Amino acid sequence: MKRYSQLVQHEGNRCLFEIIDVAILSTYTGVPVHIHAEGLRGTGKTTILRASRNIFPKIERIKGCEYNCDPKEPYCPNHKNLSPEEIEKIGIELIDMPFLEISHSAKKGTVVGSIDVEKLLSKDNPQAALLLGTIPRAHRGVIFIDEINRLADTSPEIVDILLDVMGTKPGRIQIEEAGLPPVEIPIKVSVWAASNPDEDPGPLENIRRQLSDRFDFVVDVEKPKSIGTVLDILECRQQKENLELEREKVKKFIEAKKKLSEFQVPEELKTALASMYIKYGLESIRGLEAILHGIWILSALQDKKPEVKDLAYLVRVALKHRTDSKNLAEILKNLGNLNSKNAEVLQRPQIELSDKENMASSRQREENKNNKIDTFKKMFSIFSRALKGKTLRKIEPKNEQICAPSKKAIPLRQLDFNDCVKTEDEL
Repeated sequence: MKRYSQLVQHEGNRCLFEIIDVAILSTYTGVPVHIHAEGLRGTGKTTILRASRNIFPKIERIKGCEYNCDPKEPYCPNHKNLSPEEIEKIGIELIDMPFLEISHSAKKGTVVGSIDVEKLLSKDNPQAALLLGTIPRAHRGVIFIDEINRLADTSPEIVDILLDVMGTKPGRIQIEEAGLPPVEIPIKVSVWAASNPDEDPGPLENIRRQLSDRFDFVVDVEKPKSIGTVLDILECRQQKENLELEREKVKKFIEAKKKLSEFQVPEELKTALASMYIKYGLESIRGLEAILHGIWILSALQDKKPEVKDLAYLVRVALKHRTDSKNLAEILKNLGNLNSKNAEVLQRPQIELSDKENMASSRQREENKNNKIDTFKKMFSIFSRALKGKTLRKIEPKNEQICAPSKKAIPLRQLDFNDCVKTEDEL
């Protein structure tokens, strides 16, 4: 299997590398980010996702804890009530951030957990105990699922579990076995997946839209488009891994984690997101949350203040599976014309006015009201004088002669006020 340092980045897969970096840093800080790579077979989606484990930073856990309990936030049944002193006595160890896979042959018990048969049948001390499944063992790490569109089609019970795990952050799983009380466990795990949308059973959003929406980012992976890139990929098969490059990537995540507190998402970008949600009728607010969080993580990775172009970049991968292509193109076009200083859409609506502005506004409303009253009085006076002294005859509709107007009627909106209302002299 290729290592991360043997992979070749090119125009068709660069976005996946960048989104993986966002997901790794976020998972390292304790917030899962779920990503889905789509593309034709042979484009390297699965290879890139699997090789990325080589650049995972290490995490601290309570020594020997199967649930990967953070010493600062113990949550498992064995450690959640322990004091810092008791945890220190047990010990703390560094482990690789977990990377586990769910296969298409997996059963519910292997994914969630089941009774530990070995302990149950022990001759010395038989007891009912849980054997943790793949998901709880991946706590604070990553679960990878290849060809997730096929899994969604063939294993609905596994998908239901994923919906609970990915629905909130942290997610949750519930283990229920006969003879044991139900156990509900909060889970912080990033779900990474890959699929070929052009093959049966088709794109994930067409199979299980609810699961598709759980993914924060969906990335298109395309094949290389130049001879030189293909040659680079072929040559890398013969090259040895560059462990120093991988260690540098790990250091980058550690340093970026320390810088996160220095960055905040500007109010203008938040307002742009809110405007986008309303203006384009987006269904799921999860996409906005993914973009907002992604911008914050990206700013630490790039060590710079977030900009509109970062917003547009993440919109492309966060909304790809949440809106139609025409709507997405219109959103990206709109964002392409924005800048944070003079774009109308980025201006937060003015809700509260100052006292001075309120007074000016009230005066204007009063003047408009008085003008309307004066106009009505003027018109009433003119018509009253015009009718004064004239005798009105009784009209019998059946005796009246009907004649067509001498000229074509003109719409009222085209008439000037002076054409409609005449003075007494003009009459």
